[in-house]
Amino acid sequence: MKKLLLLFVFATAFGAAQSQVQFGAKAGLNLASLSGKDKPDNMSMKLGLNAGVFADISVAETFSVKPELVYSSQGYKLSGGEGNGVKGVLSYINLPVLGKYNDPSGFFAETGPQVGFLASAKAKYDGNSSDMKDNFKSIDFSWAFGIGYQLPENNIGFNARYNLGLSAIPDSDAKVKNSVIQVGVFYVFGEK
Repeated sequence: MKKLLLLFVFATAFGAAQSQVQFGAKAGLNLASLSGKDKPDNMSMKLGLNAGVFADISVAETFSVKPELVYSSQGYKLSGGEGNGVKGVLSYINLPVLGKYNDPSGFFAETGPQVGFLASAKAKYDGNSSDMKDNFKSIDFSWAFGIGYQLPENNIGFNARYNLGLSAIPDSDAKVKNSVIQVGVFYVFGEK
């Protein structure tokens, strides 16, 4: 984890030396579930939080590269039958690297790959909690698609993103992937 953080800082510093860079912080809500052919029928979305930091490195007038370091609470809920009231809480440290198109009006669109590192995995039911980290792979790959808007003459903005899971996450043959919708706010430090 320390090596990844160092790599993030190095890449951001290198980008800043080559072009204009802005730093920011973000936070929001997750609507998380799992997708795939082996997904249980009684699975539904679970609410979670995300929070992190980012760099926005300008490459051209309307294009930038945006690496991020984000904590993301993901997972699922099971209802009915034996899974009644069970929440799977999967906590990830995600590192997306996004290509971002910036419209002069303040709207933007972004997309790119994301690697996630599983920090913890717990099953919560009837006030109890049990560790299930050994049941999941420690690394997750996904592709992010996002849109947003930064207020004119302001450093505050709003964004929405969908993280499409590309790799199966159980430590078994089950074909189940993360599926996460994120909505949130962000703040860019310094001048716009």
